[in-house]
Amino acid sequence: MEEKKKRPVNTTITRDTEKFSKDTENIYETVAMLSKRANQISSDMKRELHKKIEEFSSGIDTMDEIYENREQIEVVRHYEQMPKPTLQATQEYLDDELYYRNPAKEDQNMQRLEAMENETIAEEKLKTE
Repeated sequence: MEEKKKRPVNTTITRDTEKFSKDTENIYETVAMLSKRANQISSDMKRELHKKIEEFSSGIDTMDEIYENREQIEVVRHYEQMPKPTLQATQEYLDDELYYRNPAKEDQNMQRLEAMENETIAEEKLKTE
């Protein structure tokens, strides 16, 4: 995973809740979106870590295994020191790097538009008759 330009802060800070509801107009919807993004980031990190650890695994026990274990430990330490996925997702959201859409809201909006169009068509028919 490539390093981001701006790394998230690894400490607890107070956030302005107004910033979290600016796009969705609902802080709970934003939290759900951030949760899904954090899960995506976590899955990617887990896959990466497993790939790197697989490089060290061998089916034969040797004396070099001690040296390899040190390398594995270094790789694991690197991942442990990385910012948590939740913090990364939050930073991406605040930097406007996330694309978000809610299909349920889009469906509701489409239904409203169709209903308005149908009303307009019905009114025009009544006027012409």
